[in-house]
Amino acid sequence: MTSEADRIVGLYQRHGRAWAELRGNRLGEGVWLERFAALLPETASILDIGCGAGEPIGRWLIERGHALTGVDSAPALIALCRERFPEHDWRVADMRALALGRGFDGLIAWDSFFHLAHDDQRRMFEVFRDHATPGAALMFTSGPAHGEAIGEFAGEPLYHASLDPDEYRALLDASGFEVVAHVAEDPDCFGRTVWLARRRVGQGG
Repeated sequence: MTSEADRIVGLYQRHGRAWAELRGNRLGEGVWLERFAALLPETASILDIGCGAGEPIGRWLIERGHALTGVDSAPALIALCRERFPEHDWRVADMRALALGRGFDGLIAWDSFFHLAHDDQRRMFEVFRDHATPGAALMFTSGPAHGEAIGEFAGEPLYHASLDPDEYRALLDASGFEVVAHVAEDPDCFGRTVWLARRRVGQGG
């Protein structure tokens, strides 16, 4: 199954605009975004990892006065972000090799990080650490238990993977984060499993 993970970039490049139209501006993540924002300074620098087309989460953050840097591996999606929000920083990049050389007040990997294979997910916690200032908020979605699953989009397989919740907790702790909130298959967020964490003060990267 893990070979399907390497095809994700091409899938979103081929079908990026169709995905963006389907995603639209429907925001079912509002409660979690409010929790995330409550951990941020009033005007925060935010790194959106796997930002998609910048809607609706990027827009939500921008409209609240935050400065957004968005990265996605699909150039078609980054092009949409630049059309919609040209005043913010949008970059084509593979999250697994991300090295921007700076820290952010908040990091979010919503419905993106879970497309990575297990070992790539484990390595991502170093990326999170290296881009988080002391006290920074981190929020991401995962699966509820260790495993792999293949969905479908535009007639093509869509890979997802998850580690065990205990392993996520251990990886967060080892990277200098403490869990603020975690809900598995949240019924108020379309069944998503959500993690919200915060970088410990004194854990500068």
